[in-house]
Amino acid sequence: MDSAPQDQKEFERPQEQPESAGTLPQEHEHSLRTLISWSAPGRPFKIRSKQFYMTALLIAFLIEIILFLFSQYMLMFVVLSLLFVGFAFAYVPPKNFHYRISTEGLMIEDHFYIWHELYDFYFTKRNGIEILNVRTKTMFPGVLTITLGDMPRDHVKDVLLHYLPFREYVKPSSMEKAGDWLAKNFPLEKNS
Repeated sequence: MDSAPQDQKEFERPQEQPESAGTLPQEHEHSLRTLISWSAPGRPFKIRSKQFYMTALLIAFLIEIILFLFSQYMLMFVVLSLLFVGFAFAYVPPKNFHYRISTEGLMIEDHFYIWHELYDFYFTKRNGIEILNVRTKTMFPGVLTITLGDMPRDHVKDVLLHYLPFREYVKPSSMEKAGDWLAKNFPLEKNS
């Protein structure tokens, strides 16, 4: 008879431990949770006219003549390859990427960046498309360029402010300034 009450106490102990543990709700507070998710083109894209391609070909042809006169055959190949890459990016529209901002970080397609890898964020506009720029702490990739598509800018900003500092203005680099100056003063096509 003495063994029966002891057996009941042993069976009761496992039932009391999960109720008294109380650690389950705390574990759920740190779980991975998606805050925003959207799909948008992988890069800003603008359909170019024939004038763009003809002007680029003419400029490349003139550069090729100058390089030929100075016997710079390897640079001629570099100019032709850059022209090919430029035409490929201008002609082929980008595929849609899936972006996700979670409690742990930022996911672009199948690559995940945790918050500790990211530095700050700011917004820019290129070809009439809103772009979220997230700077990284490492040299490569340096800046993650994310098109917003239909996602409202303010909504993304409100979510990211909990994890990263926001920059109202980021001073453009000398390369960005030079590129903007060239695009403004020597456009490859007329604005329609």
